[in-house]
Order: sequence, then structure tokens, then C-alpha cells
Amino acid sequence: MHTHTMHHTFPGEDPTGRSDRQSADRPTGGPSDGPPGGPPPDDRPRGGAASLVAGAAFGTAAVGAVLSIGDIGSPLRAPFTLFFLLMAPAAAITAALGRMDPLGRAVVAGAGALAVDLLVAQTMLALHLWSVRGGVLAVAALSGAGLLLSAVRRRGRGGHRDRVE
Repeated sequence: MHTHTMHHTFPGEDPTGRSDRQSADRPTGGPSDGPPGGPPPDDRPRGGAASLVAGAAFGTAAVGAVLSIGDIGSPLRAPFTLFFLLMAPAAAITAALGRMDPLGRAVVAGAGALAVDLLVAQTMLALHLWSVRGGVLAVAALSGAGLLLSAVRRRGRGGHRDRVE
């Protein structure tokens, strides 16, 4: 006994059953495949919305650091400083992780940021040097050093192609 199944294609659907939107949203290659001859996935330019969110996050963190270091009384001081204390080390750790899966990178960066904050607080308490201003400065210094090391490592890995002889 032979059964014959028919599949009808609807407008906007290709014969494989995917809609046009699915075809455009999900490339056939793996998640790390870029366009042929294009830049690797980490080097792709960000969209306008992602750049806007990154800029707003940077601005919020910078305001939090300034409010805390400058000892400026404001109702935004506590939430913005907390944002800085979480995002500055997370940004440094994210930069160091490079081509890791984005979700894994976010989880590791978040956990690492908490660990950095806790280690700074524990060290300052153990040395009887605790102050909010000092903690923010210590986290800023560690995060800046991490970002700097990641940039140096990435530049060193790029080879000598930037040098003109």
C-alpha cells in the first residue's frame, strides 16, 4: 500500500516549508558562519540600536562612577554606582573572552563581575581600608587594566600588518 502525501506551498513559503522571513532570519550556515569573504562574526559592525544601548550603558556607568567618586548627593547615585560596579568588570571580562558563545560570555562576565566586586570588598575590609570611593576606584582600576590587557593582546595577535616599514 502506497500513501502519497502532498505538501502545498503557501505564498511567502519556499518548498522546504520555511517562510521568507524564516529564510532571511536564519541563515543556512551554523551560528558562527559569516558571509563568504566577510568579516568574522565578532568583527561585524553593530546595528544602530545596539550601539545606542551600549552608549547609554556606558554613559550610565560613567555617571555612577563620577557621582560616587565625587561624593555627590543624588537619588541616582546608588543605582548608577551599582550599575557601574557590575558593568565595568563585566565589560573587561567580556573583552577578554573574545569569540566565546554570546550567552556563555554574558553568563561568565556577569559571574566574574560579581566575583571581582566581592574580592575587592573582601580585600579592602581585610586591610581595614574600606570606603565606597576606594571600592569604586579599585574596581575601575581593575576593569581598566583588564580592558587594556585585552586590547594589547588583541592587537598583538593581529600581527605586524599595521606596521609600515
